[in-house]
Amino acid sequence: MTAAHIPVMLDEALAMLEATPGGRYLDATVGLGGHAAAVLEASAPDGRLLGTDADPDALAVSHDRLARFGDRAVLRQSWMDDAPAAAEAEGLTPLDGVLCDLGASSLQLDTPARGFSLQHNGPLDMAFGPLPAGSTTAAEIVNEWSADDLADLVYDYGEERRSRRIARAIVERRPINTTTELADAVVAAVGRRPAARIHPATRVFQAIRLEVNQELERLAAFLAGVRSILRLGGRLVVIAFHSLEDRIVKRFLADTTGFRSLRRRVLRPSGEEIARNPRARSARLRAAEAV
Repeated sequence: MTAAHIPVMLDEALAMLEATPGGRYLDATVGLGGHAAAVLEASAPDGRLLGTDADPDALAVSHDRLARFGDRAVLRQSWMDDAPAAAEAEGLTPLDGVLCDLGASSLQLDTPARGFSLQHNGPLDMAFGPLPAGSTTAAEIVNEWSADDLADLVYDYGEERRSRRIARAIVERRPINTTTELADAVVAAVGRRPAARIHPATRVFQAIRLEVNQELERLAAFLAGVRSILRLGGRLVVIAFHSLEDRIVKRFLADTTGFRSLRRRVLRPSGEEIARNPRARSARLRAAEAV
């Protein structure tokens, strides 16, 4: 898995972050450590990086990948919204740069037991890490929510126009215990074109995952805490993978004093990168400087 990991928009992220020797950095969604390793290489010989992630399995892979950097790399299990506080607790602030890649990792997508993938049958999980007590699980959403609440979720978080039809199909097929059963319910509701690039259940899975992990709420809270841990001139780089995330980042940078966007328009991956790594196709990068 370590060898297969391809960090998305790596060159663009490094160019925007401008990592330098002696710098102090936070990767708030360190995942499998690809971006973090590149930042540590660029900030050699004495740059330091804190990598946080909610997923203990991903942190285990990052630990092996970053071991060659010794105590220059520190890893902590933490949800994204708690990452600024973790950086302060480690004594790294003020930081020279903060990086956040909001996509699910290849480890999560390719492990059937995690329940993220449409390609492999697995349980209705979709959690990035151990959920706080009282959290709503994917199984509860699919099997216990009303048709109206399901439809609203799929429409709001999946941006799926056929949400009512899909919600009715899910309710009719309950109990639904696996990802394949959920995907089949969506296909039964809306059909599937053989040549379609995206599976019809993709937006439904996205909506449920966002709700389970409270991703949009955590992103907003993370952004609200970033400015206080960046030095003047420090850089913030965020890689989003769908319009809901990107909209939050865009509005935050436009409405928040203390940041200057480094690019007027969002950066997208090159055609060459998409050909090499199809999972990069929906990525969009925004970067700003603390002023």
